[in-house]
Amino acid sequence: MLRELEVSSWTGWRVRAAGHLGWLRGAVGAGMGIAVAGAVTILLVGGKAAALPFLVAPLGASAVLVFCVPASPLAQPWSVTGGNLLSSLIGLTAGHVLRDPWLAGSLAVGVAIAVMSLARCLHPPGGACALLCALGASGRIPWDGAYMLPIAANVLLLCGFGWLFNNLTGHPWPHRPPRLPVPMQAAYSRDDIVAVLADWNEVLDVEIDDLDAFVQAVLRRGARNG
Repeated sequence: MLRELEVSSWTGWRVRAAGHLGWLRGAVGAGMGIAVAGAVTILLVGGKAAALPFLVAPLGASAVLVFCVPASPLAQPWSVTGGNLLSSLIGLTAGHVLRDPWLAGSLAVGVAIAVMSLARCLHPPGGACALLCALGASGRIPWDGAYMLPIAANVLLLCGFGWLFNNLTGHPWPHRPPRLPVPMQAAYSRDDIVAVLADWNEVLDVEIDDLDAFVQAVLRRGARNG
């Protein structure tokens, strides 16, 4: 029975994935975003192109968030820019101060997560930026502040193209929860959602306003179909 449920769940996921073209929109947007960021960064670094990277690997993870899940709190403009840039600075600083890849990388990732959380710009690729820069700054040829140029260019260009692409394809970015035209009387309030999340003591990758709008929409649909 368990095996049947697993197969049914997997089959259902494949049907939903094939029938919903959001994956195609995300794939096209991410590919174009990386292409734009790389091309413009090459022009910006100019003669330093041989020494500086024109693309950094964490940008690929940022592209997945920005173009595939643009409604996620982890994918908002401040999360992408603040998370990546603050973490990169932390990584460079840790690498230069500690001069040891293991120590610098470990400390940089931990500090970056703390800083991103306090600055409300938590962004998973930020951890990768912190580690990348810590390793680079503590390597045989230490990275200096010039490496912030391609990183900043990559991040800002990806955000700029993400804003254009997402809004043109019907996904407002920065994300704004849908507004219900008429308030619906229901046996719950927004405070109830906050209380349940506090009881769970888990961090969900969704805003409270989105949860509220989702529940309202489900109740409306149930009332309409009932």
